[in-house]
Formats: sequence, structure tokens, C-alpha cells
Amino acid sequence: MTAPRAPRIRSVLWFLAPFAALLAVWAAVVAATGVPMRIFPQVTDVARALVGMTVSGELTAHLAASLRRVLIGSVLAVVTALPFGIALGASPRLSAFFAPLLRFSVALAGIAWIPIATLWLGYGDGAVIFIVWNAMFFALAYNTMLGVRRIPLPLLRAARSMGTGRLRMFWEVLLPGALPSVVTGLRVGLGYGWRGLVAAEIIATGAGLGYALFLAQKTFSTDVIIASMVIIGALWLIMDRLLLAPLERRTVQRWGMTVAVS
Repeated sequence: MTAPRAPRIRSVLWFLAPFAALLAVWAAVVAATGVPMRIFPQVTDVARALVGMTVSGELTAHLAASLRRVLIGSVLAVVTALPFGIALGASPRLSAFFAPLLRFSVALAGIAWIPIATLWLGYGDGAVIFIVWNAMFFALAYNTMLGVRRIPLPLLRAARSMGTGRLRMFWEVLLPGALPSVVTGLRVGLGYGWRGLVAAEIIATGAGLGYALFLAQKTFSTDVIIASMVIIGALWLIMDRLLLAPLERRTVQRWGMTVAVS
């Protein structure tokens, strides 16, 4: 084993340790109390439910539906929130006008919009994608605005004095300067979007991880409920640790204007 690999393995084991402890406590408490599976299942019951969902193809179908909706909603949020946030950050007047509205909307984004989303778009992919977009948009736009406002004023003046056009200013100054905050906003917003996705799928669709929770509740399948919760949490953890956290860390190291949180 090479020296660089040893700290990495220790880091992984330390990261997994609390989950192992949780499983041990879970198994011991359920065994000691004799709680029926309908109330709370044993670890082995949840493991069997996971295997059953995988073998039947149910898990694949729900995963594909949820990931497709998250991807579409996330792309729409990035495409719309980035230009809006940069425009706000570049204009003090627009920023002063919209900042209170953005802060207000962050508290309501996502789950609170589900009833009206189903009224507007009906039950199906449209409503769920809208909720993902809505949950991400305000957090991403607000963080982008803050990122642009943190760009050093001498840098902006230097770019303007050199006759930098609006398009070049956007791509070569504003977007790179705001990028650390953009990535942080993307990480936070995607977390909001993921929660909104699960809640919307419970109400508005017939497929997806949220719908799997709802369906299991109707049949009193507590093992499937917990298995679905484990999948939702594990999938978000994988996305955050393997994609979002490294992206944020590399962005901060490159531009050095904000602090990454692992």
C-alpha cells in the first residue's frame, strides 16, 4: 500500500464509521425491543427489500425517472439563474431591488409550490421538473449575485478601462469571478431541488423515488419505505461527495475568493 493511499483509505473509513455505528444501534434496538416490522423493520428486512426492488427492476425504473427530472430541472435552473444573478450583481440598482425578493423566495422555493405547480401543469413530469427548477433557481441566482458583488472593484474598473465589451465582460470577468459562489449556490440549490423532487413525486407522479415511498406507505411496507429513504439519502450523498464537493473545492482553489465547505 502506497503512502498516499493510506490517508485516503482512513478518510473513507472515518466517513463510513457513523453509518456503521447507526446500523449497529438500529439492529440492536430492534432486536432488543421486538418491534414488529410494520412499525420499524430490522436491518436485514431493509436489505431484503433493497434486493427485491433491484431484482424486480422497480428500483431501476424509479431511479431513472428521478434522475431524469433532476437533470432537466437542474439544467433549466443553471441556464436561467446564472444570467439573472450576474445581471443583478453587475447592477447595484437591480441588486437592491431584487435582493429582498430573492431572500423571500428562497424560503418558499420548492415544496411550497407543489400545489400550484399541479394546478398549472397537472400531474406528471412537468410539475416535478418545475419544482426542481423552482427550488434551485432562487438559491443559485442569489449566490451568483453575491459572487459578482464580491469581485474586486479595481478588477472591474481595469476591464472597463480596456474597453471590454459586455459579452467578454460576462465570460472573462463576471462569470469567472463569481464562479466560487456559483458552485456553492449550485451545491445548496441542488440539495433544495432534491428534496423538492421527492416531495413532488409523492404527490404528482406515478414513478420515482418519492412515489416509491408513497406506494409503500399505502401497502404498509415499512421495509420498502426505509429502503427507499436509504436510496434517496445515499444517492444524494454520492452526488454531493463525488461531484459537488470536489467541484466546489477545485473552484475555490482556482479562484480563491470564498471558502469551500466539505
